[in-house]
Amino acid sequence: QVQLVESGGGLVQAGGSLRLSCAASGRIFSINAMGWSRQAPGKQRELVAAITSGGSANYADSVKGRFTISRDNVVNTVYLQMNSLKPEDTAVYYCNADRVVTTDFPVGINYWGKGTLVTVSE
Repeated sequence: QVQLVESGGGLVQAGGSLRLSCAASGRIFSINAMGWSRQAPGKQRELVAAITSGGSANYADSVKGRFTISRDNVVNTVYLQMNSLKPEDTAVYYCNADRVVTTDFPVGINYWGKGTLVTVSE
């Protein structure tokens, strides 16, 4: 069993910054890509950012230039640095780990965290 735990969400004013963290735990052998998605009230869930095991990142147009995704493969943790936050960034942010291979089950499985709420005020 693999577990992803997000942290760092909270309330911040527009223009402010916030850093989200997501740590994957378990008998992990490898993880392919890791990423962040979000779902705002009344909106569909959207992919915000993703990063490969090699460090190549991809972002949604709505956050380009403001958000930065990074990861630490030694501790199986992915981060999302969010700058110049806007009220429309308000959402529950979910962490994802793609194709996670454990030492006791050599098949890649996708895992999701439970989410962390980010609220951006005026």
